[in-house]
Amino acid sequence: MTEIIMSQTPPILHAPSEKERKYDRQLRLWAASGQSALESANILLVNSGVGAVGAETLKNLVLPGIGRFAIYDEAVVQEADLGINFFLDESWLGRSRSQGLTELISELNPDVQGTWYPSENVKTLESLLVDDSQFTIILYTLPIRQGQLAQLEAYGQRHKTPLVAIHSAGFYSYFQLNLPGAFPIVDTHPDETATTDLRLLSPWPELVAFAEELTKDIDNLDNFEHGHLPYVVILLHYLGQWKASHNGNPPSTYKEKSEFRKLIQAAARTDNAEGGEENFDEAAAAVLKTLATPSLPSGLKEVFDHEHTSPAEQRSGFWLIADAVKQFYEKHGCLPLPGKLPDMKAQSKVYVQLQNIYKAKARKDAAEILEAVRAMPGGDRVDASEVELFCKNAAFVKLVNATGGPHAKTSPASRLKAVAEQEFSNDESASLTLSPLSLLPIYLALQATSHHVDSATPPRADNILAAIAERVPGAERNERVIQAAQEVVRAAGGELHNVAALTGGLVAQETIKIVTKQYIPIDNTCVYDGIAGRCQVLRL
Repeated sequence: MTEIIMSQTPPILHAPSEKERKYDRQLRLWAASGQSALESANILLVNSGVGAVGAETLKNLVLPGIGRFAIYDEAVVQEADLGINFFLDESWLGRSRSQGLTELISELNPDVQGTWYPSENVKTLESLLVDDSQFTIILYTLPIRQGQLAQLEAYGQRHKTPLVAIHSAGFYSYFQLNLPGAFPIVDTHPDETATTDLRLLSPWPELVAFAEELTKDIDNLDNFEHGHLPYVVILLHYLGQWKASHNGNPPSTYKEKSEFRKLIQAAARTDNAEGGEENFDEAAAAVLKTLATPSLPSGLKEVFDHEHTSPAEQRSGFWLIADAVKQFYEKHGCLPLPGKLPDMKAQSKVYVQLQNIYKAKARKDAAEILEAVRAMPGGDRVDASEVELFCKNAAFVKLVNATGGPHAKTSPASRLKAVAEQEFSNDESASLTLSPLSLLPIYLALQATSHHVDSATPPRADNILAAIAERVPGAERNERVIQAAQEVVRAAGGELHNVAALTGGLVAQETIKIVTKQYIPIDNTCVYDGIAGRCQVLRL
């Protein structure tokens, strides 16, 4: 009797751990794998200038639980800092700003370790960057000395470390991601409705056999069974009838699909209690979306066409899997099946059987790709879970290539001129197209002051325009560029706390995408206009 009672007792439900309760909302966004990546991150903030935007960015990274951070800031706290930087108070006047920020920001999350520099052991940025410790990503605020920027860029190239530049002045700000070459994202989190791949135009034998078994006597099924046929089965059954009368061809044009949809609707029974059948309505509604010839998504095509820049890149797990998926696509004319089945009206037993058929096919495709990966040099190091994740998201893989792509062979100066020409051209027709005006003038005005670190002599408008003219000849005569330059001069290098806070939130969001390798980071510059209250992403 005791054994019977024990066998009927449900398993003990474990309460969420302290970490799960603490990070509940974000775990729903990037799951345990993303949280683990975040907790393994070591982030360096090189804080120069006013530095409020750097502190706000770091705040939004400490709260979700990055592993470690370090602040390098040579400034001492002054009266001006107290009016703009939420993380400093009067007790820090005349003392190290990096130490004050580190100690007060660390209070936000005891799980995060913070370090500050310069210190007794590390007195310069150069000595910090030659240290053995590897930074996951480096953030730096502008303006910054050119020598320090060169050191950061050299470190980024040497260690393949992403760099993020942040500039905020007055009502304006921008940030720029500098990624180490091609940066692939597999877990892009597409909309669930876009991930449905039922493969109805090229069904595999197990799916065909299942559908035929359920519909072999469809006209004689009772109303309950007929009204609970999964719409996948309904579509496959009537596709067979359609092909039989159309030389084996499925409906391809909109007109043909409309006729096929009418065929489905006419087959629904109306002599039941409901006066119709929900499953047939689902089938008719799914015709246009599911009866489409699959094509290679543009993002994945970019991955397939990518030319490796180094042997190390080619041997990485991502690219080995990508090459195997490319072989699979060339062989079968389709991508591996994701295996996800949408909800539909059906008997639970039948739905589970259909679901298992799709899952089995997905596992079979993933196994074939894994076998191809294992046959490649270095493929034995690739984990099967990586292959499975790639297969599930293959149609939505994205290659963020901020330092390469179609502009890889052109210099940054040439790219900027090309973008400026396009943006200013678009502005000329903005009143006709009702398009917003470009925010490139703001970027040009701020970028012209990115190395002006002497607050005693703030930049003048003519100096800013002269610097812009060197980079984009003729832009200095643009009325909106002149206005942007005048606004930057009016700000005199000062930051507004609300603009710094908003910009810091944006930068932290993109930083988390890079660290977790989930969602899609911007490519590659985001400009914010606090006067108009809008952003624009520019690929510079």
